[in-house]
Amino acid sequence: MKITDVKVWLVEGVKYNWTLLKIYTDEGYTGVGEATNWPGSPIVYHAAKHVGDRITGMDPMRTDFIWTKLYRDLNWIGPYGASLCAISGIDMALLDLKAKVLGVPCYELLGGAFRKDIQLYANYWFTGGAHTPEDYAAQALQVKAAGFTGLKFDPFAHVNYFYGEDLSASLNLTAAQQDLAFEVSRAVREAVGPEFDIMIETHAMLNFRVAVKMAQRLAALDITWYEEPVGPESADTLKAVRERLPGNVAICVGERHYTRHGIRQVLEKQLCDIIMPDITRCGGPSEMKRMATMMEAYNVLLAPHNPNGPLSTLASAHVCASVPNFFRQEFMFNDVPWRDTVIDHPIKPMISNGHLHLSDRPGLGVDLVAAEMEKHPGILQPRPGFYV
Repeated sequence: MKITDVKVWLVEGVKYNWTLLKIYTDEGYTGVGEATNWPGSPIVYHAAKHVGDRITGMDPMRTDFIWTKLYRDLNWIGPYGASLCAISGIDMALLDLKAKVLGVPCYELLGGAFRKDIQLYANYWFTGGAHTPEDYAAQALQVKAAGFTGLKFDPFAHVNYFYGEDLSASLNLTAAQQDLAFEVSRAVREAVGPEFDIMIETHAMLNFRVAVKMAQRLAALDITWYEEPVGPESADTLKAVRERLPGNVAICVGERHYTRHGIRQVLEKQLCDIIMPDITRCGGPSEMKRMATMMEAYNVLLAPHNPNGPLSTLASAHVCASVPNFFRQEFMFNDVPWRDTVIDHPIKPMISNGHLHLSDRPGLGVDLVAAEMEKHPGILQPRPGFYV
């Protein structure tokens, strides 16, 4: 069997563009994948097309060989970023294709299922109303009513990180802005109750002083984790933050850590409790599985980052099914209505009581619907305002 073509689509999502792709073979088998990242989705789109050209003519069943060859070949332009997103999407599609050839779900190729019901936590549930304690509390109650037992949000999102003129101001936060972030968080905690998981996101957009100070304040709310208090560039900086946080504040990082190599120092220095690799960035399902196994050796939990499209959701769930150290998977509570129409088996019926229930269909269990994707082309200019 040989790969004959790889097609790539840029599709508008609720937050940003999805990069979706499909591999074709000379025996009629196909596989679908996702390489979403943003900002820079047009770069990822073209990278995916280039990587697709590089694998044309290859045997799609040699999934690990193709991953390793692509990684080593493209390492010359850097081991991270757009090239790894493209590799991630290709790896996902190859795994889907191979599982469909063998007639098994993807989790069987990853070692079999520890579970088929994947516990989710909600993100992007706060899209209505204003950034006030009252509006956040009301929307958090909607998440709880839907059967979820956890949610995530960035209480600092009233600061315009990405489009503001004064970046130093948005990194620092005034005393009033810090107070508002705490009051929003407290309102959510009071609304959902003490048994509910609350994950606090910072997007690594606070300076060191504010990140530590806010973690110390938020500790009183018994948060489940404090996410990305610093960027991925320095494990030593993360270590300095960890040493200043209260003992009951868990740290979660990983959405900007690529491959097992990118998390090695974080694990060796014991700097976090949960790692959240993004399957469309970190190297795809094959690499996420390898990362999860590496994390298990350090007693660190897996909680995949997933603000992406439908294939990312399904592929992440298949990895989560296959590992013992799974904690939670991110899920976009609000999304564009065509999330379920660009695939031939919708995700919504798979969701109940805050869990995604995996099917036994071969591969990821879905195919892409080209006509639907083409109705919703990606937006190439950044939207004004805040998008995280």
